[in-house]
Formats: sequence, C-alpha cells, structure tokens
Amino acid sequence: MSGPINWLSQVVSVTKFGLLGIPQRRGSVAAAVFGIAGVVAVLVGVLSIAAGFHQVMAVSGTADSAIVLRTGADSEMMSGLSHTSTRIIGDAPGVARTPEGPLASPELFVIINLPRRSSGSDVNVPLRGVEAAAFRVHGQVRLVEGRAFEPGKNEVIVGVGAAREFAGLEVGGSLRVGHHDWPVVGVFSADGGTAESEIWTDAPVLQAAYNRGDSFQSVYVRLDSPDTFTTFKDAVTTDPRLGAKVMSLSEYYASQSTAVTKLITTLGYIIASLMAVGAVFGALNTMYSSVSARTREIATLRALGFGRGAVVVSVMLESIALALGGGVFGAALAYFIFNGFHAATMNFQSFSQITFAFAVTPGLLWKGIVWATMIGLIGGLLPAIRAAGQPIATALREL
Repeated sequence: MSGPINWLSQVVSVTKFGLLGIPQRRGSVAAAVFGIAGVVAVLVGVLSIAAGFHQVMAVSGTADSAIVLRTGADSEMMSGLSHTSTRIIGDAPGVARTPEGPLASPELFVIINLPRRSSGSDVNVPLRGVEAAAFRVHGQVRLVEGRAFEPGKNEVIVGVGAAREFAGLEVGGSLRVGHHDWPVVGVFSADGGTAESEIWTDAPVLQAAYNRGDSFQSVYVRLDSPDTFTTFKDAVTTDPRLGAKVMSLSEYYASQSTAVTKLITTLGYIIASLMAVGAVFGALNTMYSSVSARTREIATLRALGFGRGAVVVSVMLESIALALGGGVFGAALAYFIFNGFHAATMNFQSFSQITFAFAVTPGLLWKGIVWATMIGLIGGLLPAIRAAGQPIATALREL
C-alpha cells in the first residue's frame, strides 16, 4: 500500500505548490478563469432559451387531452373542420362529459399583428376563437384580472404573457381586428402554457369578422382517462365523414417545439464551441506560464524522487481546478441573469409568437460544468506533458 499512498502524496504536494503560486500569476489565471466562465455562461444562457420554450410546450399538454386536426395538417394554421364535424367529434366515444355537455372545444385560430412593448415592431400574435366549452377543456385557464368576454360581443381576454410582451393588451385597452376595435376585458393565466401567449374571443364573432362561416380549425378534447385515447382516436380516424387526424396534446406540442429547440440548441453549441477554442488557448497559456515559472521547482522534486506521473497529474489537477472555478462562476452568472427572464420567439409551425421564460435547469448547469472540465483537461494536457518531460539537469540550470 505504500506505493499508491506515496504516489498520491506526491500528487498532493506538487498540486499544492502549483495552487499556492496562483497569486504570482493572477493576471493570466484571471484571464483563463473568466474566459471559461464566459463560455459556460453563454452556453447555459442560450440553451436555457430552448429549455424554456420546450417547458412551455410540455406543460401545455396533459395525458388525458387530445387535439383533432384535418388529415394532412401539421398545425392549426393548415387545418379546417366543419361545424358538423366538430359535433361528431364531441360525440365520439372516450370524450369526457359533464352536465353542460362533452368536453370538446372547437376552436378557430387566426394571426393578427401587434407591436412589441420593447421595440414597437409588429409581430404575429395568435387570436383564438373559442366557445364556452373551452374553459372546461383547458382546465388550467383562469382569469387573474378583469372578466370573461361576453358571447356575441367584440371583446377579448388575453394571456398574461401576451399582455406582458405586446402593446395595448392591458385591461381597458383595445386592439384593431378587421374594421372594429375589440376591447380587452380580462387577463388570464394558464400555468405557464402556450395559451398565455394568445388572445381569446367568442368564436362566432371571430368567424363573422374573418368570413369563416361556421368552420373551425381544430377541436381540443378532454378524455375520460388516458386509457381511452386509442378508443377515441380509432373512432375519429375511421369515421368517413370526418377526414381527421388525432394526436395527444403532449405529442402535438412536442412536434410544435422541435424546430425551434433544435435551431436554438445548434446555435448555442456552435457559439459555445467557438468561444471554447479561445478559452482552451487561455488555459494553455496559463498552464504553460505555471510550468515555466516552476521549472526549477519541478526539476528539484523530480531529483528528489517524484515521478513523472505525479507531475503530469498535478498539473492537470491545477488546470481542472481553475476551470471548475470558472465553470461554477459562469454557471452562477447564467442562473442569476437568465433564469426566469421573459421573452417571446417565433413558433415556426404556427408563424406566431410564443411567450416563455428562460429556464436554467440543473441539467444545463451540470452541462456547463462538464464543458468547463473538458476545457481544463485539454488546456492542461500539453503543459503537463512538457513539465514531466523536461530533463532534470537542464531544468535545474535554468534561472
């Protein structure tokens, strides 16, 4: 046991000498640490955008809910269902029922232009026409300010995300739809789901404003239980009168978020990788400076019997320690700056804005620390090999 213990004590001794010398190299050390912190902060920050967007989509669907679209449609924008079809869907087996009727909500989805509060530039915002059943089907929707719109009137209620991001959507304000002004009479929340990015109004009124007759684009359904999904899907998809497709709401929203999350994640890794190259060179410079300043010290230790392996490991450990310091600092910076930051981005499936909050998850923080560790490993490898490979006699003669 003395061999491994002796080797370990050598590693500890050499590493200790290296860490104690950091104050003499504080300039290069600070540059390396802050460089790595920047990489981690940017990586975690960008990926938190994708995580937040995905999180909004994930909380919007429940296991006992489904959506019905026209066959071949990938989104509500591309779908269309007749009034008769929506009634047939509501009567299908597996649909939950209450004394007020089946929990099936036929809905109309259109896009309007509204200015952002921050920039004033116009963006696409979803305006959804719903009937009374929508408030029972979308059980997470609840008013937090004002009142519900009255059927038959040009009134709207807005999600808290839309009210926060887009101008003119506070209670008492109004928006222009067609040739009429539509007063904002209420604000609602939806437990962080996609509905918070939308504006809701009475479906028949919206149909008339857009000359849609009595047609809808989708039907949202609450099922008796998750186990009845297959029964409901088979009944709807095999009915020759409908020509419809059925997806679980979780599956639908997952498909809606794929393009955006892939784009943001890819960009995040590209940006972080480019920054990581610079951070690696910073770590190399720092560790080469450390090795250069300790040339005689390392040679003396080698002459006293310290092995090459102990020197290599100690230099690597010093590099990793500095990288971890930068990684922890960068992760903390990303958490306090980005977590919970509210924004809006384009949903490429519906061509409308989705409001969401950045989500710095534990998984992202861990990923940032792993990246910092890898930068430390790469940045310390060559200096460690150089430190261990120097001839003892030559190194001892250096000033």
